[in-house]
Amino acid sequence: MDWKRRETTEWRRRLACLLFLALFFFAGVILGQVFSSRVPDATGDELTRYLTDFLSLETGDPVPRTALSAAMLYFRYPLLAFLLGFASIGAALLPFSALAFGFFLSFSVCCFTAAFGFDGVLLALAVFGLRCAVTLPCYFLLAVPSMEQAMALASLSFGRGRRAAPVVYGRVWWSRLAVLSGVLLAGMCADMMLAPWFLRQLLERMLAG
Repeated sequence: MDWKRRETTEWRRRLACLLFLALFFFAGVILGQVFSSRVPDATGDELTRYLTDFLSLETGDPVPRTALSAAMLYFRYPLLAFLLGFASIGAALLPFSALAFGFFLSFSVCCFTAAFGFDGVLLALAVFGLRCAVTLPCYFLLAVPSMEQAMALASLSFGRGRRAAPVVYGRVWWSRLAVLSGVLLAGMCADMMLAPWFLRQLLERMLAG
């Protein structure tokens, strides 16, 4: 019965960490919506010029710079969440990483929708849809155990080292990173192949109209 009690306690702790980080993420989403309303109207013209320039480029195979940029977009928040699990300060910084994730995602989507209306929703879906579907679950799957580890390290740092259990990064910790890195890499490759085509179709329809 002791192991069942410990397992129940662990699941409750993980759920509490998930809800805590999700709260900061959704707070960032709300902040992104608020700040996007203060963006000047000239942003719409700038986005239009950017999209027009995009259509003028010839379609080609992905180049190393494009792959590196896509890797940054896919891995930055999940990898940050993983690395913060190695430091006690991660207990304080992980909520703010969730806040930043929600803020910049929401701000970008709202800029598209404010500039192009319903077409902006489709453009945002083309640009951010697949990426969010992959990176959001991976981020939280890495951030929750990192939050637990960072909190354990913090308890060791604040005078409880003699009574607290040592912080161990076992096989599950590294296996989780390997599996989710594979998921992120697969999503990145699919995004590089599908998103430009989808975005081009939308842009051609919008600019032709």
